[in-house]
Amino acid sequence: MTRALMFQGTGSDVGKTVLVAGLCRAARRRGIRVLPFKPQNMSNNAAVADPDSEGRGGEIGRAQWLQALAAGAVPSVDMNPVLLKPQAENGSQVVVQGKAMTTAKARDYQALKPQLLESVMASFSRLAARADLVLVEGAGSPAEINLRSGDIANMGFATKAGVPVVLVGDIDRGGVIASLVGTHAILPGEDRAMVAGYLINKFRGDASLFDDGLEAITRITGWRSFGVLPWLDAVRRLPAEDSVALERLGRPGAGAVKIAVPVMGRIANFDDLDPLEGEPNVELVYVRSGERLPDDAALVVLPGSKSTIADLAEFRANQWEDDLRRHVARGGMVIGLCGGYQMLGREIADPGGVEGPAGEVEGVGLLDIETVLEGAKTVRNSSAVLAEDGIPLEGYEIHMGQTSGPDCARPFVLIDGRPDGAVSTDGKVRGCYLHGLFSTDAWRAQLIERLGGEAGTDSHRARVEAALDELAAHIETHLDVDGLLAAAVDIG
Repeated sequence: MTRALMFQGTGSDVGKTVLVAGLCRAARRRGIRVLPFKPQNMSNNAAVADPDSEGRGGEIGRAQWLQALAAGAVPSVDMNPVLLKPQAENGSQVVVQGKAMTTAKARDYQALKPQLLESVMASFSRLAARADLVLVEGAGSPAEINLRSGDIANMGFATKAGVPVVLVGDIDRGGVIASLVGTHAILPGEDRAMVAGYLINKFRGDASLFDDGLEAITRITGWRSFGVLPWLDAVRRLPAEDSVALERLGRPGAGAVKIAVPVMGRIANFDDLDPLEGEPNVELVYVRSGERLPDDAALVVLPGSKSTIADLAEFRANQWEDDLRRHVARGGMVIGLCGGYQMLGREIADPGGVEGPAGEVEGVGLLDIETVLEGAKTVRNSSAVLAEDGIPLEGYEIHMGQTSGPDCARPFVLIDGRPDGAVSTDGKVRGCYLHGLFSTDAWRAQLIERLGGEAGTDSHRARVEAALDELAAHIETHLDVDGLLAAAVDIG
């Protein structure tokens, strides 16, 4: 029999993703076949799930990739059947079971939900058929009752699938008693009946000081407590779900090598930078709107973008183009990934209005290339090597458009044997479409040494695996895991 339990939050960014990942690892360590599931996700941090035996493959949220890793499972598009990827002017791209279906603004998306619920339930059924336990993550909060009609992300799914819910409250942001009690107060009766209990996340200090708080929440709501989970620093070593986490990322003031990353409004797959943040001798600086690129950076990385042209306009509005030119004139290095690679060229054309109004814009011009945004989206996991010395690389591609030009004669990488990317004549500016570039330990070490630093000795993947193990042990110590597993219900 397969059992299932869902975790919903009193708000966004309360820690649901990490909690489900930790519980997946804890269940796996108990010998349980566990799989993660998130009906609907909104994030430009995506991963690639390889096609299954029936050919279903494509994009899923990076969070579900992490949860699959925690569960010891192969990532599947069924783990995240609906992925919304916000764009600039024309709403969000709607990815269904791994494939881009359409682009829709918020009001139009509501009309799609009945159709999407069918895909959600089909994916959930397929997962349930190959697991002992399915741990489900909600999105946002069920307290957004204005969005309850047609909901597929929270209580709409829970009631349809008959899966009980544990509410997660974030005490670090304050007001956790009011958020839990308030959620109880405004949930419709049918939804309230789905709640099996609650837990408190991100507690700092002596948890016994909150005993009276737990008593008050339980007395007012009638819901049981599954415990209080203290703050855990190891969580920083795990990939973040979406751009909300950018506010707390970076390693200011640490390390001999400074690497700057300009943060634009539609930044995508910024977990590409995680391996650099984990380096003890690297100071990774995320540069926000209104700030300037630091003069003493050794490397500037232009990350991926869901809306390259819109983000390029923001890049210029912040005067980062001028900063970047001065950086290069001083001998600094630049690496562009995916959309960041496209920005570095002479021109970006969007003749079909893929990202917004049709047209073309001038690029930064540090690479002699041009990009046309058209054609089918490329979505695949890829094996590659560094073009200059053959260092093996592992990564993935998620992009639209074709890039060409004289600098492409000096490719940055070879993906499955074909040239990809470009390198300037002096070798200081380079870019490619391969995400996950910095995860390769050997090349990351070579890069840091080239920039004048010394790389750490730890493997990036080993750091992530160790963090998941530490998180699972932390959850087993502080939460009632037996009670949570007992709260999961048989779904057939």
